[in-house]
Amino acid sequence: MYKQIKQLLLFGALSTSLLASPATAKTFYWISHGSPADPVWTYFLAGAQQWAADTGNEVNTSFHNGDVASQQEAVRAAIAAGADGIATSSPDPGSLVAVTREANEAGIPIVNMNTPDPSANFDAYVGGDLIAYGRDWAQYLVDKGLVESGDFVWMPVEVPGATYGVLEEQGVASVFEPMNITWEITDATLDQGEVITRMTDYLTANYDKIDAIIGLGDLVTGSIKRVFNQCGVAPGEIPVVGWGNSLDTTQEVLEGYVNAAQWQDPQATSYMALSLAAMVASGIPADFDITTGALYEADRAQVYDDILSGK
Repeated sequence: MYKQIKQLLLFGALSTSLLASPATAKTFYWISHGSPADPVWTYFLAGAQQWAADTGNEVNTSFHNGDVASQQEAVRAAIAAGADGIATSSPDPGSLVAVTREANEAGIPIVNMNTPDPSANFDAYVGGDLIAYGRDWAQYLVDKGLVESGDFVWMPVEVPGATYGVLEEQGVASVFEPMNITWEITDATLDQGEVITRMTDYLTANYDKIDAIIGLGDLVTGSIKRVFNQCGVAPGEIPVVGWGNSLDTTQEVLEGYVNAAQWQDPQATSYMALSLAAMVASGIPADFDITTGALYEADRAQVYDDILSGK
């Protein structure tokens, strides 16, 4: 009995000691190539803010609207400030190789999120497999009998040449090329009003040849309903797959404008990327990546609609 009491007292003392020694708050940087006007990045940002609130660490955030030079300078500024860790998306393949090396040399953990770039020496990657996403969208259209050999697929994207679109097209091509299915990528900018205008113009001019649509970004997929309504296209008249990280798209899936959409776990991506950066800063190596995402149809769309609505 005495031995048991002694063990309990020892355990209690140990527990008290662990709780009484909180870690000193650290400063991390969260850097996005996206736009604060893009609805999906609102949720990525929310994940970073939640992580800061939960951990007591400071997180400095910035958006760079696809401006590579600006994002490179933001990473360098974080390094110069002696950041405890950096979580950053990649604006273009290879664009952050030099600054990532500078972070490595300074001993600052740097984690790639949202858009992968294996050419840079990041400590880890958190986010979707964009090539797999593109392949899955194309395969979905094929498996559901929505496209066949000789068909044409329109693929609008916000930023031409950006990492996400380039990698997604690679995945699409791996399915469509062997089947002799052709496609065209058109750019739509990061302004939703301009996105709708450009997409409406393209659909009006090319309606007769479009057999399906793959939205390579959240703004374009989330604009499908408005574009279809302006062009007099009924829900389901043209099959659509693509991104699904916005309330616009969850509603489009529920209403039949979009057949299937890709959830990327935006809040979780930021949260886990900062967690990995903090882990590496504490001396625990991150010799692994974290893959996020799920393709959903109408039967699961309400789940993500509730998340995005804060329910």
